[in-house]
Amino acid sequence: MIGNTAPVKIAVLGAGRWGINLIRIFFHHPQALLVAVIDPHLERLDYCREQLKLDARIVLTTDWQTALKELDLDAVAIATPASTHYQLITAALQQGYHVLAEKPLTLEPQQSLKLCHLAAQQQRQLFVDHTYLFHPAVERGQKVVQSGDLGTLRYGYATRTHLAPVRQDVDALWDLAIHDIAIFNHWLGQTPQQVQANGRMWLQPDISPPLRDLVWITLTYPDGFQAFIHLCWLNPDKQRRLCLTGNQGTLIFDELQPEPLTIQYGTFDQIGDKFHPVNQRREVLELATQEPLKAMCDRFLDSLHNPEAGIISSGWVGANLVQILTCLSQSLQENGQAIAVVK
Repeated sequence: MIGNTAPVKIAVLGAGRWGINLIRIFFHHPQALLVAVIDPHLERLDYCREQLKLDARIVLTTDWQTALKELDLDAVAIATPASTHYQLITAALQQGYHVLAEKPLTLEPQQSLKLCHLAAQQQRQLFVDHTYLFHPAVERGQKVVQSGDLGTLRYGYATRTHLAPVRQDVDALWDLAIHDIAIFNHWLGQTPQQVQANGRMWLQPDISPPLRDLVWITLTYPDGFQAFIHLCWLNPDKQRRLCLTGNQGTLIFDELQPEPLTIQYGTFDQIGDKFHPVNQRREVLELATQEPLKAMCDRFLDSLHNPEAGIISSGWVGANLVQILTCLSQSLQENGQAIAVVK
């Protein structure tokens, strides 16, 4: 059992682009003690030690199996390819460690559910790094939705486009969609009951299964609300924009803007058969200053003492998102057929 004042002894598996950020945060975190960094590539371990100025007490190793068995740990953070998650998370939970896993939790819904049940059996936290859920704009946006300031919610829409990187292991759906789906689910307090997806492929036509460069998504929620998402890694018009529209205004999260969270208010007066826009104004919402990844790590560490703190991004949340992505993949394969999301 971890004491409330004792630092959490943690190892980070994976020292790549995302893992190095977790290493940085846990190395400097007052509530954590970074014990080890594990990666199969020696050059990444050397880079981490040099760039982050890690002290000599921190174990750097390529042997994750020995490390998990022999090191004195409370928790592990896993920032490795999703295809490796099931094996690594299973081993860590079986050793009695709490786990922070990069998203997606796994690539198979049944594997995700097995991990959730294993964590429950072991009485350990399984926390998924859905970093956007800890972005100050997303946290403030949820309060706006709950306040009713937007009026009756009508629909949502999002765009996530850029020119590269182009993945060779997953398509644009699995690479990009999870962020916006997680935000819509969090803001709405519900998850889709039906999904549809259509896509196009240009860059890698000979790869099987197809890796689509462009994907359009429709999410339909139990109350009839719909959200539409545009994803593309073949578009030089880089966008990171998500909106929720009600009959009183639209909440806009545009993370590429200096003022990322705004509300654009406006309604209509109807005179005869004419509609006249009224009450139009723009409100910029002030946001707390925080690094979302640091806030996520804070919440993970807090959840080890207070399990309720982990609900926002638990393994169950991660498993549901994997299920939604799997249903969207099925819809893509069936040319846009509507697919029911079975819980």
